[in-house]
Amino acid sequence: MSKTDDTHSIWRDLVRAYRNNRMATAGLAIVAILALAAIFAPLITPYDPYKLDMANASAAPSLEHPFGTDELGRDLFTRIVYGARISLMIGIVPALIAQIVGAVVGIVSGYYGGIVDHILMCIADVVLAFPSTLLALAIMYTLSGSLVNLFIALSVVGWASTARVVRSLTLSLKEQEYVEAARSIGVRDTIIMLRHILPNCIPTLIVLLTLRIPDYILQEAALSFLGMGAQPPTPSWGLIATKGKEFLFSAPWIGITPGIFILITVLGFNFMGDGVRDALDPEVGG
Repeated sequence: MSKTDDTHSIWRDLVRAYRNNRMATAGLAIVAILALAAIFAPLITPYDPYKLDMANASAAPSLEHPFGTDELGRDLFTRIVYGARISLMIGIVPALIAQIVGAVVGIVSGYYGGIVDHILMCIADVVLAFPSTLLALAIMYTLSGSLVNLFIALSVVGWASTARVVRSLTLSLKEQEYVEAARSIGVRDTIIMLRHILPNCIPTLIVLLTLRIPDYILQEAALSFLGMGAQPPTPSWGLIATKGKEFLFSAPWIGITPGIFILITVLGFNFMGDGVRDALDPEVGG
């Protein structure tokens, strides 16, 4: 079967999975709406997410400000819309980095085995031994709070579990006849790993990616709550919710609104990930 046929088969499986799973379709719609809102944020709201308006501080929801304003008078709807950019970046960028690093480590470890496998998996075990939030917190405390450092921290936290999964797949794939045939005719190890092993790991990597993104969004919210996530005045949902906790009784919309959007986003990605899992990795789905 050609690569074109494989691609068409994957798309057919995805369409069939989403057609048969309404929750997955709803999740895909949620993610699509959030992505469009993040892209077209300047067209959706006329307000500046950073501009202060102390005269309207902590104003209740109204026609002018549908979600109200925060403690500094900034339009909360605008902060939420622009915050979608931050949350999606925090979910997607570190997840992609972690998947790439984990895939490389897992394939090299599983393919070569021996001392290489032992060393790489020992490093992965050390990373996995720490609670993810605690490890990310330690890295952020060392590097200081910023979006770039947050990407680094979450990437470091996530690669080891991916490496473990990919290593297991590689151990099985390298014993297949087509890999042994390629090795017997002198094909270089790098070519074998890139052309024969990696493509067979991609469906599992995609599934892991869709399930890791919501986890990273929650991790950012937790780190922001502890003061080590995105820093002011970044319109991060986690940061807005953290600041809003101080006004839960006087202006509850400040803290509750971003919390609701974090919940909706995490559910959306989880539902969408279920559809992807059913289509690309039915053994995991079953």
